[in-house]
Amino acid sequence: MKVFCNQKELLNALNIVSKAVSQNVVLPVLNNILIKTEGKEMFFAATNLEIAIKYHLQTDVRNEGSMTVPAKLFTNYISLLPDEKVELSVLDNLTLAIKSSSSQTKIKGIHADEFPLIPKTEKDHTLSIPAKELEKALNQVVFSASLNTSRPVLSGVYFLFDKDALKLVATDSYRLSERKISTKKDKDAARVECIVPARTAFELSKLLSKSTGDVDITISKNQILFAIGAIELTSRLIEGKFPDYERIIPKTSKTKILTSTSDLELAMKRVSLFAKEDSNSVKISVTNDGKMMISTEETKVGEEKAEISVTIEGENNKIAFNAQYLLDVLPVLGEDKVCLEINDKLSPVVVRPQKNADYTYIIMPLKI
Repeated sequence: MKVFCNQKELLNALNIVSKAVSQNVVLPVLNNILIKTEGKEMFFAATNLEIAIKYHLQTDVRNEGSMTVPAKLFTNYISLLPDEKVELSVLDNLTLAIKSSSSQTKIKGIHADEFPLIPKTEKDHTLSIPAKELEKALNQVVFSASLNTSRPVLSGVYFLFDKDALKLVATDSYRLSERKISTKKDKDAARVECIVPARTAFELSKLLSKSTGDVDITISKNQILFAIGAIELTSRLIEGKFPDYERIIPKTSKTKILTSTSDLELAMKRVSLFAKEDSNSVKISVTNDGKMMISTEETKVGEEKAEISVTIEGENNKIAFNAQYLLDVLPVLGEDKVCLEINDKLSPVVVRPQKNADYTYIIMPLKI
């Protein structure tokens, strides 16, 4: 293999695929990045056996070939080279020679044949949506996925494709996020559902943050493929059935509260400093005089009561919940005003942005 490429383009490719690199002691090749040249294209890949990321780079290929090199060492070295043309060549299938105007080095690697084969995703179901729309939706739901893998179906993001909409849902059984994305209407489209690991969703959102245009989604029985320009992210799917979450979302409320997102966030941050000593429990009380009181029980570090102005529709009400669950959602609402809907102290509180009915977030209550 012999190829010439630009240092910045090479570094960008390495930074992208490195997100899928594993720190695996049993299989050292998973610590490596696969480099391969075919035709006029240079191809990079990395995998941890759950996620695989590929990157395609059009460049000056002189000879075709392939090998794998340690991801961290290779990426760090390329990052220290000047922004100029770099020559890469493979010696005896196990050594990568790197030449620039100011340096020459050799990096030992592993034969490309030892790199795991990344399965091709069969095109059972496909969909194309704007990358920025999917990025925003993922950021609004992924944090609700469970960190506990004892119930695998809760450790991922539920994707539901149905005619003219895509729904993303995540829950850890203490809070739940649901985001709807409108898609092109297709009366004949089959209803398709799958559960994507939370780490996949998190890494995908980071890739989408630097992307424009559309992302093409392909779903097969056991895996899902996201194609974004020169990037392909393939992930295994979580087996199992996602809970019937819709029955948990309250259909009515006795009290609707509208307030400033930033005012509520600042007050919650102050109160939560004291709530950490009491399982992060905070109590909110709203009255028809347009005031919301946010407070904690007295703990060994003290107590706090904060008051903010609200617009209230319905009756006076109060509820307690985990402060962090509200603090997690407020920054991703994307609106100046937030609406809270309460039934009673035993029912979930519903949180929505004022102007976007496509996003719903619920928090389970705590005892008052």
